Amino acid sequence: MPHIQRLIPDGFAPETSRPDAGKVLAGDPVFTTWSIEEREGLFCGIWECTPGKWRIAYTEWEYCRILSGVSVLTEDGETPMTLRAGDSFMIRPGFTGTWEVLETTRKDYVIRV
Repeated sequence: MPHIQRLIPDGFAPETSRPDAGKVLAGDPVFTTWSIEEREGLFCGIWECTPGKWRIAYTEWEYCRILSGVSVLTEDGETPMTLRAGDSFMIRPGFTGTWEVLETTRKDYVIRV
């Protein structure tokens, strides 16, 4: 196995899921995830979601870069943050709030649990 891996979905089988129905606030968001690396508490891949809004709560640390689309993350009690292609951000453990996909959004991610 090489030590360098491009973060592209080619050659990786996508998994499709949805947020728990009780967390959905609007729309019918559908997640497509290409898991490229999973080992020792580290997860890395590409995630895509169709429009919708749902509640989220993080116990892990996540770094993301938006590849396409538009989403709005709102931490409870804070100002909403609009994220577009090219934006990079991280979410710290303890984040609670909402994720709203306005235009189908694709991101690459690295999660540490």
